[in-house]
Amino acid sequence: SDGSPVRMVNIKDGYAINLAVKAGYSVAIITGADTDNIRLRFNRLGVNDIYLKSRVKINDLNDYMEKTGYKAEEIIYAGDDLPDYQVMQAVGLAVAPANAAPEIKSVAQYISHKNGGDGVARDVIEQVMKAQGKWMTPEMLSSTAVF
Repeated sequence: SDGSPVRMVNIKDGYAINLAVKAGYSVAIITGADTDNIRLRFNRLGVNDIYLKSRVKINDLNDYMEKTGYKAEEIIYAGDDLPDYQVMQAVGLAVAPANAAPEIKSVAQYISHKNGGDGVARDVIEQVMKAQGKWMTPEMLSSTAVF
């Protein structure tokens, strides 16, 4: 109603993000968006590192790494458009949704079969957790997720 764009997050993305956080994974959001709805949504999922109004995303990635001690090669980053380009070149695994800009797909090591906002986070989180034996564990199944 105020003219601000609406950002959609698939419910399965939210569920997977919450499970990842509860399993001890660090999740951060870096977005050019400027709405408290994003902060509220991801805080409810357990995400505390949220960078809104990001104009130069590589600066926020560097801040996140400084705060957490992670190295770039330890980070998976999903991006879909030109502001994500520098970050995707810097991280260990760059992920693009199926509907990403061609320039972004060209630097991605993995292109999801899902479109942006429609299950990319779930796709990647599920694959990582399965590879590490943390998907469908008794602890995960007994977890009460907030999504």
